[in-house]
Amino acid sequence: FFLRIRRPPRSTQSRSSAASDVYKRQVHGDTEEAFLKMQSGNLDAMKQYYKESVDNLTNLIKMVQGDLDRPLRQKIMCLITMDTHSRDVVDKLINENVKKSEQFQWQSQLKFYWTSNPKKNKNDARINIADAQLWYSYEYLGNGPRLVVTPLTDRIYVTATQALHLCMGCAPAGPAGTGKTETTKDLANAVGKACYVFNCSGEMDYISMGNIFKGLASSGCWGCFDEFNRLVPEVLSVCSVQFKAVTDAIKMKKQRFVLQDDEINLDPSCAAFITMNPGYLGRSELPEGLKALFRPITVVVPDLELICENMLMAEGFVDAKILAKKFVTLYSLCRDLLSKQDHYDWGLRAIKLS
Repeated sequence: FFLRIRRPPRSTQSRSSAASDVYKRQVHGDTEEAFLKMQSGNLDAMKQYYKESVDNLTNLIKMVQGDLDRPLRQKIMCLITMDTHSRDVVDKLINENVKKSEQFQWQSQLKFYWTSNPKKNKNDARINIADAQLWYSYEYLGNGPRLVVTPLTDRIYVTATQALHLCMGCAPAGPAGTGKTETTKDLANAVGKACYVFNCSGEMDYISMGNIFKGLASSGCWGCFDEFNRLVPEVLSVCSVQFKAVTDAIKMKKQRFVLQDDEINLDPSCAAFITMNPGYLGRSELPEGLKALFRPITVVVPDLELICENMLMAEGFVDAKILAKKFVTLYSLCRDLLSKQDHYDWGLRAIKLS
């Protein structure tokens, strides 16, 4: 069913990622077609499409109940994860009485289009969200799982892509285990970008940070600096100068720029994300100059029941909603009633491992 439209070149793209992204373009095209039907007088077009998307999702769930080889099973599980989010988005559009594709509820979603790329003089995959546009990068990412998309994930996607649109970085902040790093990695996966995660510590100096910024700027990759505020204040101060040199070069559309006395090539699609756990011991306050370069977003506790439901559906459970509620209730009771010991973890990581 996801072969009905033209595929992009996949010389460097994983098959699972290609299949899911082609399918997303089909879903987004069908949704916008439903909007056109509504404006032509068929007010039930979106409800009809919702029923169709539920039927497609049920068929996918039944497919993983069969005897499949591991790579194909992983691909279908990715499609189930994406299709579940698409179903929830369509349901939200119906409940909020959205009738035009220009309204924010639809514009705030990642949408994939196969259109002309003026830089390459040929058709290419473009990702739109609000007023930000990103071109798909076809990075080989392997046949791996995709993150369950929740309303919190959507909010982070909007903030992160708007930061990129404004030539800034993004700074998700919140408690441990809320999905800050994983959401950043999944957004990179969605746009076909390689995302490298760096676990920051007090031992990192400004020279190593400068080398990382040089590598990201010249390769066009994304960097996620985990627990960025563990760096010492002196290094943070120099980092603001280093990253500002990168963002200024992007704004001026330079092809080469100077960073720490080295002239390097610039790929304007590079990006930097910093995650922080505020309130923990041994954390530094970010300098004001560094805060101005990153767009902040507060990450709260995710919807565990929705995540659990999606994971159960990907494993072949049709009645996943009821099972997810029981599962999350069990973990909540364990967290509240059992003793508070360090080796007990009843949060998101434990649910994913189960």
